[in-house]
Amino acid sequence: MPNTFRHNRQELKQTRKQLRGNLTPAEAALWKALQGGRLDNRKFRRQHSVGPYILDFYCPAERLAVELDGQGHFDVAGEAHDVARAAYLRHVGIRVLRF
Repeated sequence: MPNTFRHNRQELKQTRKQLRGNLTPAEAALWKALQGGRLDNRKFRRQHSVGPYILDFYCPAERLAVELDGQGHFDVAGEAHDVARAAYLRHVGIRVLRF
């Protein structure tokens, strides 16, 4: 694996910050349910980057990403991006749960 597998890459910091400040209603509702270890005492991070990708939610202890797919995921380009992203995450040992 090339050196691109890094968590919270500095060059994505501003984008992660913007995304955290502009959660969709679905993301905000899920974050309320996940934050502070509310789900079986598991710690989740929101807008956490792994390699070149920013995950909606990530649980390091479970190596689990939770993705809430909005409109941009349902066209040819969005689907192709999701396939590449899922393959990358699978390659680095992260399971993805999509809604």
